[in-house]
Amino acid sequence: MWIEALLLLIVALCACLAVVIKDLLRAVIALGIGSAALSAVFFLLGSPYAGAFELSVGVGLVSVLLISAISLTAPEEGRSDE
Repeated sequence: MWIEALLLLIVALCACLAVVIKDLLRAVIALGIGSAALSAVFFLLGSPYAGAFELSVGVGLVSVLLISAISLTAPEEGRSDE
């Protein structure tokens, strides 16, 4: 029981971090970690199809596409985000 609660806490923390973090690459990494923890929750609760789908789509496809899109865009010079 406590492992599910810990994983759900990790999911909530990573989701909040993905919204708050200004650096896009770190936000995507936080989103991927939260998605991986959510897929572990699905597996522990007895839903292997939902866990496998979340792992393949949430962590694999979405995170890889966002990281590749971030790496392909060039940062604007002279722009200050802060």
